[in-house]
Order: sequence, then structure tokens, then C-alpha cells
Amino acid sequence: MIDRRTLMKHSGAALAALGTEMAAAPVRALAEAIELPFANGQRPLVRYPQKRPMIGLTSRPPQLETPFSVFNDGAITPNDAFFVRYHLANIPLSIDPATFSIEIKGKVDKPMQLSLAEIKKMPAIEIVAVNQCSGNSRGLFDPRIAGGQLANGAMGNARWRGVPLKAVLDKAGVQQGARQVTFNGLDGPVMDKTPDFIKALDIDHARDGEVMLAYSMNGGDLPWLNGFPLRLVVPGYYGTYWVKHLNEITVIDNVFDGFWMKSAYRIPDNECHCVDPGTAPKATIPINRFDVRSFITSVADGATVKAGAQLALKGIAFDGGKGIKDVAVSTDGGKTWAQAALGKDLGKYSFREWHMPIKLAAGSHELKVRATSNGGETQPMEPRWNPAGYMRNVVEAVRVRAA
Repeated sequence: MIDRRTLMKHSGAALAALGTEMAAAPVRALAEAIELPFANGQRPLVRYPQKRPMIGLTSRPPQLETPFSVFNDGAITPNDAFFVRYHLANIPLSIDPATFSIEIKGKVDKPMQLSLAEIKKMPAIEIVAVNQCSGNSRGLFDPRIAGGQLANGAMGNARWRGVPLKAVLDKAGVQQGARQVTFNGLDGPVMDKTPDFIKALDIDHARDGEVMLAYSMNGGDLPWLNGFPLRLVVPGYYGTYWVKHLNEITVIDNVFDGFWMKSAYRIPDNECHCVDPGTAPKATIPINRFDVRSFITSVADGATVKAGAQLALKGIAFDGGKGIKDVAVSTDGGKTWAQAALGKDLGKYSFREWHMPIKLAAGSHELKVRATSNGGETQPMEPRWNPAGYMRNVVEAVRVRAA
């Protein structure tokens, strides 16, 4: 065994050691638990390497939800609090960054392998972008839907640094007739009949200059459970496309028909991407961009506040890439609205903080927040439903008592 103190001197070696640590003791359950706001919502708080206490959904593979109070601490979600979502249980526990490489193949002029060092030598870009699980808030759907019962913590906002996918594709030389690019990572299925997790983007999207091969998150290496040493970042798109431990890129001349594109992660093919509860859509398309969302972060549902005193209400809003135009707040359940002040603009894909001072008379109050994007999209007052429990973006309510 290598001395742990020696390993910690070098981040790459330390992360390699982390795999050994995870294999030996992947999770530590804490005494505390948390109650999420739906039936059967009690969840354990668990502690994984490189993570603070997180809400545990499953352990094989790890699925960790961010405690919602984290989002009140700032627009950037810390690495140690960033949610974790895997589909396949055979996750990599040993990656040597010195020998890691990514393969670019398929309909390209020069198939190649690029090492992590070679990628880091290429001109880099940075972007602040939200990564949100497609099923974020699924536990709040009514009627309930099968799948991971998440509250609102399967999202996070980070500053990503890496190489534009376009630069890598141009280096390999995309051939005429290319239609899509597929992405695969080092995680894999336990059983042979389980389909490997492979995602696809249309060629024009893949080459838009914003889709990124990221190796840095908030100024440090990617956390192991968030895709070390390299992951795909697809700004404005749901996290299903953000392939972790990315090691294979394939350019194809057809539309990819693998399970995770053709059958899974599909939404109704209509304007609201919704259907009547309990019904099935007539046609579906792959899930894609976020809807606009907003949250109150400074006061929890069921809280008691001081009557007549000024309360500094604050929260976050975001959308799929137009940016936030305005945020409105209601203290009377949606009867009247007032405009909140927006915080610093970190980019069109980022959380946008907002704040508003309010005073509440003694009694019960229902606080609501509603965001509108620069594209004119706003949140619906009534929840929309689809059979997979994706894309919830209803105006959320926080009930408080002033006394």
C-alpha cells in the first residue's frame, strides 16, 4: 500500500487512491436522516469520499441528492455538495490519469487516441452551467411515478473548464455525411443483457463550440463521482447527456438507436411535453433542453418567521440557455406579484440569484416565485405531468407562519 499522505501531494494520485478507498468502504451512513416533502420521503444522510453529507437514494450505483439548503449559500454549487447520478452499477474504481486516454473514431479522417495531458494542452474554455437530472423533483409528481423519488436537489451549478468538443472533432476531421456523435464512458453494466449507457448529439449541436470535454470543476479536478478525469458538458441540456468518465467518442452517419436514446429519456412530442395524468403520449422525442425554473432558498416550507420584521427573501432561477429576464414573487399565494432584484449574471446557462425584502403580518402565508426567461418562457401555475416524471417546472410554493 502507498502511504496516503504521499498520495495527497498530487491530485491525480490522490484521486487514484480514492478509487481504492471507495472499493474498500464506498459509503458511510450517518445517524441523521432527512424527510423529503412527499410520502415515504425519509432518506438517510450518507458520506462518500470527496463529499459532505448527502441525501442517499441508492448505493449501487451511487445516487446522491444535494441537501436543498446548499443552494442558499451562493450561485455556485461546491464540488463536495454536487449531486451524483449513475445508471450502471459497474462504475470505475481505478483510473490512472497518467495513462487515461479518450478514443475518437467512426466517420473521421484521422481516428485517434488523446491522452489527458494532450487534451489539457489544447486551448481551453470555461463556462458556468447548471447540470440538472431529468428526474429532478420526480417525487413531487401527482399521481406518483416509478423511478428515483427525488426532491429538488438533483441539480447543481458549476464553473466548468475544458476543451470544446468541436476542437477535438476538427482535429480528427469529421467526414461528410456525419449526422450524430455518440459518447460512452468507463461505467458499465453488471449484466450482459443490460444496455451500455451511450448518448448521442446531432452533429451541429456537437460542433457548436459550447459542448465541452471538461476536466476541471470550480477550479479543481472533477470529483471522482462527478466524472473524473473527463466528462461531457452539454450546457442547457439535462444531465443524461453529460456522460461521466468519458473515454469514447464516435461520429456516425445515422441516427443512433441505442436504448438510452430510442427508448429511455423520452418526452411527449408536444409544446408542453406533457399529457393528462395517467395517459400515454401519442409520440415522443428525446429529452433535451431545460425548462425555466425558480426556487426560494432562504426559507423552508413550514418555517416560522417573525411577524412585521423585514425578511430577506432570496433564491435562484435558471433556464436552458436564454438566461433569466425577471423573477416575480408573491406573498399571497399568487394573487399579486412583485418583481425581485436579480443578482450577478454568471452567464446564460447559470443559476441567477434573486432577492427581495418582504414583511409578513401575523398569520399563515404562501410564498411563490416565478421566473421568466429572455426567450419569454415562464413557469406554469399548475404542474404538468408525463409518464417518466421529467421536467417539472411548476411555480413552487413555500408555506410559512409569521408570529
